[in-house]
Formats: sequence, C-alpha cells, structure tokens
Amino acid sequence: MVRSRRNNFLPLVVALAAGAALSPGIALAHGDIQARPAFTTLLTAWETDPFVILGLIATCWLYWSGVRRVDRLHPASPFPRRHVIYFGLGIAALVLALLSPLAAYDTTLFSAHMIQHMLLMFVAAPLLLEGRPMTLALRAANPRLRKETLIPILHSRVVRSLTFPPLAWVFFAVTMWASHFTGVFNYSLEHVWSHRAEHIWYITAGLLFWWPIVGDIGPWRISHPAKAIYLFLAMPQMAFVGNAIYSTKTVLYDHYASLPRNWGPTPLYDQELAGAMMWIVGDLLFLGALCFVAYGWVKHEERSTKRTDRQLARERAAAAAGADGQGALSGS
Repeated sequence: MVRSRRNNFLPLVVALAAGAALSPGIALAHGDIQARPAFTTLLTAWETDPFVILGLIATCWLYWSGVRRVDRLHPASPFPRRHVIYFGLGIAALVLALLSPLAAYDTTLFSAHMIQHMLLMFVAAPLLLEGRPMTLALRAANPRLRKETLIPILHSRVVRSLTFPPLAWVFFAVTMWASHFTGVFNYSLEHVWSHRAEHIWYITAGLLFWWPIVGDIGPWRISHPAKAIYLFLAMPQMAFVGNAIYSTKTVLYDHYASLPRNWGPTPLYDQELAGAMMWIVGDLLFLGALCFVAYGWVKHEERSTKRTDRQLARERAAAAAGADGQGALSGS
C-alpha cells in the first residue's frame, strides 16, 4: 500500500522538476513590454509559468488529500468546510496575482506589480492560514509521523524563531522597505528567477506576519489586545513606504523608466499611483484586519463571560443544595 502511494506521487515530483527546469523557456519572456490593455487582451494575456502552475496544483492536491483523509478517519468530526473555502480563496488570490493578466503586466506597469504584491501579502497569505493547513497536517498524519516529525518541527528552535511575533513583525517591515528601496526590485524585473524568488519572499513574509493573527497551530499564542497592537504598529509601515514611493519625484526603477511604452500613464505617474495604492489600500486592509481582531476579541469575551456565569450558577446550585441538606439534618 505504501509503495503504491509512493509510485502515484512520483510522477507529480517528476512533473514539478521538469516544469521548473523548462519554465524559463516556456513562460513569456520576462520583462517584455505588453500591448495596450483591451478587453480581448485581458482575457488572453495570462502567464503560463509551469513553475507556478505545478506548484499550485501540488499544493491543492496535498491539501485536498489531507481533507479527504481526515474525513475518512474521523467521519464524526470532518475537517470544517469553511476552512477549505478560505484555503480555496487563498489559492484563487495566488492565481490572480501570479498567473492572471495582472502578472502579465507586472513588468510593464509598477501599479500592476504593486497590486500583485499586496495580493500576495495581504490577501493570499491570511486566507491560506485561515485554511488551517497546520491543523490539517496534524489531523491527517498518523500518530508516529505526528509525534516524531510534525510536532518536533512545529516546536523546533527554527520555527519558534521565525514565528516569534516581534521577529515576524520586523521581517515584514524590512521586506517592505528593502524590497522597494534597494536594487532588489529592479533586478527582479529583468531576471525571471529573481522575480520568482521575490514572490516567494513576499508570500513567506506574509505568512509569517499573519500567523500570530490568524491563529493556526503554532508555538506562539498572543492575546487579542496584543494582536490589535501588533497590527496597529504595522499599519504606519505601509503608509510610510507608500508615501515615500508616492512622494519621490524621480522614477525609482530603471526598468520602468527605460521601458519603450507608448501607452498608459507615464512612469512617474504610474509610480505615484502604485505608492498611493500601497498607502491608501494598505491602510484600509489593516483597518479591516483590526475590525476582524476586534470582532474576535468581543466573541472571546462573550464566551468567557458565559463560562464564568455557568460556573457561578453551578457553585450557587451546589451551595444551595448543601444548605438544603444541612437544614434537613437540623430538622431531623
């Protein structure tokens, strides 16, 4: 049985390796200028990067296999479908960011590139975590794998360090500043593997940043007030970076400045648009996340109050029963 499963998985591994090796030649030429957007263009200008496509297929296959295994092993307690929906929406956000016409225009328009990065960090990352992949992995694994491999990894020094909330916050802030104000961004616009690495960097930073907020299984737990402070302190980072990009009076990236594009906004106006989106939309996304945390905080307090009321009711009932018993003994 084990051999059969391994044989079924082997073609997927081979396909992933072959796709990653061939993808530079199959995908659209990186950095090529795209035509003026039109209705037909937006329908057909999809990226065909096998590295991304096969990675998404493998991720969905692993996740859905875990869901089916949990449902089979625990029919009385199947994996909640709301988490499956959240995970599916996260995958959809990745498809929109990495394969849609938005991805096709990311090296032509800085504003499109900015939307792409915000989708990766602020939409896809929290939705994927709301899919509870860690919880799913622990429930789907056999006891030996769970005890000897998954739990030790989850509580290892490396994972504890990477998911430590202050460090995750700093990594998020460094990512926002370093990726936009060093040569990394311009280099990624002209080199396909660097561009892929940049996307991995963004989704990783997003996952680490949102992990303490979304609350999937992990080595660290923070309270709702701490979550609110964590998000509140991160919000100015988006505003400062966006404002710095918006206020710059020269084009930051040589790639966009030298691109022979004869349609659409000028490179400087496109840059201002990208900075404004990071500033305004980023603040709106953080405000939405703060509302989400506040709602969870209120629900948590309501549950705590109900538990306390039930406990007090039991204690009063026990005290009343004890007093009745004492009265009965005195009367006799």
